[in-house]
Amino acid sequence: MTAPDAFPQDIFAPLSEALSRISPEIDAVETARILSVGNGIAQVAGFTDLHADELLRFADGTMGLAWNIRPDRVGVVVLGGTGGLRPGERLRRTGRIADVPVGEALLGRVVDALGQPIDGGDRIDAEDRLPVERPAPPIMHRDPVEVPLQTGIKAVDAAIPVGRGQRELIVGDRQTGKTAIAVDAILNQHDTGVISVYCAIGQRASAVARVIDNLRKAGALERTIVVVAGGDDAPGLQFLAPYAATTMAEHFMGQGRDVLIVYDDLTRHARAYRELSLLLRRPPGREAYPGDIFYIHSRLLERATHLREEHGGGSLTALPIIETQAQNISAFIPTNLISITDGQIYLSPDLFEKGHFPAIDIGTSVSRVGGKAQLPAFRAVAGNLRLSYSQFEELESFARFGTQLDQETRRKLTRGQRVRAMLTQKEHDHFTVLEQIAVLLAATEGLLDDLDPDDIGEAEKTLRRMVRDDLPDLATDLAAGEPLSDERRARLIEAMRDALGQGARDGDA
Repeated sequence: MTAPDAFPQDIFAPLSEALSRISPEIDAVETARILSVGNGIAQVAGFTDLHADELLRFADGTMGLAWNIRPDRVGVVVLGGTGGLRPGERLRRTGRIADVPVGEALLGRVVDALGQPIDGGDRIDAEDRLPVERPAPPIMHRDPVEVPLQTGIKAVDAAIPVGRGQRELIVGDRQTGKTAIAVDAILNQHDTGVISVYCAIGQRASAVARVIDNLRKAGALERTIVVVAGGDDAPGLQFLAPYAATTMAEHFMGQGRDVLIVYDDLTRHARAYRELSLLLRRPPGREAYPGDIFYIHSRLLERATHLREEHGGGSLTALPIIETQAQNISAFIPTNLISITDGQIYLSPDLFEKGHFPAIDIGTSVSRVGGKAQLPAFRAVAGNLRLSYSQFEELESFARFGTQLDQETRRKLTRGQRVRAMLTQKEHDHFTVLEQIAVLLAATEGLLDDLDPDDIGEAEKTLRRMVRDDLPDLATDLAAGEPLSDERRARLIEAMRDALGQGARDGDA
């Protein structure tokens, strides 16, 4: 047997040194238990400290949003499916308010309301994360809306102009072409430097896939962020989606860039909020909507603005879409949004049924920014378009009674019919500034009066081809904001007369 003093005295020294370097840390996590769960809502109990809108994590990884915070329980909006959640299971606090990734890495991607990719692509390496709920810029940080946002749609750019930083509502019944106008506005920004965000709320998966496919085919997806909370997703995700999309857009606006955001549509957003509020037993108001239904949309749309140069100079233009029932624009949600926004583009089912595309009712539509957001050349040509077109529609309604009309009235009816034919436009067929000015000028100056309305489309093609090939310098000047002087106007009219005459001779030959 070996004597004890035969062992080295420092045999335990390395172990003692290692133990001295260990500094145990306690990771304190506050948890709670699920009391009940169902229909996108979970009631939980056990939290002693919690912030409003704080993200919570359930045992299966599903996220939740703390809404109704009471002493004995918390109403949690589940941001995902509730099939894997069971009463008695634990959930934990994350310690952060609901936020989403922002930055260049999101461009060209399709993400959900939490900023997670759903397009099958790689993980998004975001520059930063920002809260989905952010205060709107104060009034002293805002600049007037004066720079036009060209949509490429004649009826919009001429009669209902949209400016960068404006909030223009698109309203109409189901299946009247609301999304088509918004998507065309996105597609027309191909050479303007404007970044686009398309937010789909409660839409069918097939409809969203069709929009994404159109963006991809036109090469617009690479400068667009698509945020999707589909009709099959949880109501909590549908509610959160537009705020998350706005935060992604605000990041670029803060860098001094121009952004266009489309909310498609806020009718379903309001319904999702009503569903959540009723499930959380909040007091219902008119049409069972909660009392703060106006506030959820006003705090969203007030974030769209044009910032002053000292605050970046960027802009966020919002095109919210709203669906009406049986042309009732005086319903609760439409009137709320009309009062919040800076005008509305109204799509008429009657015009849609008559084959007038886009089915924009110029008389009912309005832009409260108006000519301030139009190029000077546009104002010179389209200044009285709304008034003359409204007078034509009124004359046309009287003429249906078979009343004998004088020569001047017949001339106005003929001119108005040509203007209406000229305002028709195919989907995804975008007009440049000079092309729009040319066809508007041709219609209002009577150059198309001798043509049959069915021949207006061919004459329009002739004029567009002429201005592209023969007047590139004029196109550059007018797009840069140069006025349509008398000399330029006379030059353009003379060139159009020659083009239409040449077209007639070619047709006779």
